Amino acid sequence: MTTILPTRVFIHGLESSSQGKKGVFFKKIYPDMIIETFSGGFDKRMLKLNAVLNEKDDLVIVGSSYGGLMATVFACRNLSNVRKLILLAPALNYMPVDFYPEKSLDIPVCIYHGNRDEVIPHIPVHKIAIKIFSNLIWNLVDDDHSLNNTTFSLNWDILLC
Repeated sequence: MTTILPTRVFIHGLESSSQGKKGVFFKKIYPDMIIETFSGGFDKRMLKLNAVLNEKDDLVIVGSSYGGLMATVFACRNLSNVRKLILLAPALNYMPVDFYPEKSLDIPVCIYHGNRDEVIPHIPVHKIAIKIFSNLIWNLVDDDHSLNNTTFSLNWDILLC
């Protein structure tokens, strides 16, 4: 029996790129994973993300920091195309003022956030996450914003299915 894998996507953070630690890590382990470099403001990044993922479905999206915000907004606007979100210290506290979903998203969402994150504080992100996601697994881990200790030790084969 052949298992059909989802379309896997990684979205880096604001000051990173596809060549950052996480992007290189995912490309090495999952060469078919979609990993692009995003630059500019939020709207420009979202235009590119929409173009990259146009007509793709069964998406499992990993979003890191600002990429987590982008993944969340994309999922809200394209819910039928997204299977799951894995968000690493997502910058949900930077959600555009005019954007909040009318109802909570019921797709599986797994968030990892460091308890020592001084860039994106976990308490406001958690409050926003429980409003947006009805099928949420929240993991507060002993790490900082980069989540380097956490990211590279997770079982990605299970998370990305």
